[in-house]
Amino acid sequence: MKKIIQSCGNVFFSGFLLCVLLLACKKDSPSNSSQNNKPADSTGTTSGGGSCSATVADAENIEIFPSGNAWNADISGAQVDPYSDQIIANFSSSGMHADFGSGLWDNAPIGIPFVVVCGSQQKYPVTFRANSYDGNYGDESDAGPYAIPLNAPIEGNGTGDAHVLAVDKDNNILYELYNASVNGDHWEASSGAIFDLKSDALRTAGWTSADAAGLPIFPGLVRYDEVLKGTIDHAIRFTLSSPNVKPAYISPARHSVNSSGGQYSLPFGAKIRLKQNFDISSYPAHVQVILTAMKKYGLILADIGSNMYISGAPDSRWDNDELHQLGNIKASSFEVVKFE
Repeated sequence: MKKIIQSCGNVFFSGFLLCVLLLACKKDSPSNSSQNNKPADSTGTTSGGGSCSATVADAENIEIFPSGNAWNADISGAQVDPYSDQIIANFSSSGMHADFGSGLWDNAPIGIPFVVVCGSQQKYPVTFRANSYDGNYGDESDAGPYAIPLNAPIEGNGTGDAHVLAVDKDNNILYELYNASVNGDHWEASSGAIFDLKSDALRTAGWTSADAAGLPIFPGLVRYDEVLKGTIDHAIRFTLSSPNVKPAYISPARHSVNSSGGQYSLPFGAKIRLKQNFDISSYPAHVQVILTAMKKYGLILADIGSNMYISGAPDSRWDNDELHQLGNIKASSFEVVKFE
């Protein structure tokens, strides 16, 4: 999301918490060309040529930024911001919402999908353009080409933010597009970013990415395979409505939007964490993994959207009933980590 004009999972509609359960407003998937790529199957298998193959499970064997990176920082003992109570008070009654799950919502997978590719994956050019949904941010984008298969899944089947994410497991490179579509033998998008997952380097100050905050999206997704192994070791991406977001950013974010938040609001890149004394013992084991990460690594503000929506990747193995239990946890159970 670049403008404060958003759709579905990334828009805050006043009084519209129940219906926009997970990524509404979908349309039919654009026609994608295979272009020498093995089509993605139900496990996310892709091939960029030769005998190499990759699945989404391979993401768990990739080092996602160095250990000291802001995404991987243990903030369980960090200072609480002196204005934490005032900031949280503005959305304290908002329940958490898992903006991901199993199955379909309006004929599209629920969440932000990604694919894992090999180093041999063919790279494709990207034409940066505006369309009816959003503008052209090519001047703040990485030129590419991008190692994203032309059959890669598009968030929402191409409606809303239409993110497309690919991780090169051999070179530890992340490719992300926003408002993306396939046009014949290439991608088109409003913006794009390429991240070296071996580096702490940030984007140019003031540059957006595939996310409004100029952050990578993939490192902040809740993925089923990491929950299955019992540990989430990174901050989790989340959204707040415009009145709760300052038109500003702090590191590691690099970009802001014309949001309407005032003194007691959060800039992009700020973190909140679940209070250490919050009892998670009554929650299902998989949900406890998510909540434990919220205490240790926190949530990082990455976009404008509905209050307390957390991002994850779709997976047929999610238990949606378990994920819905997150809604019982209100923002009042969180605190703001001190920021400058």
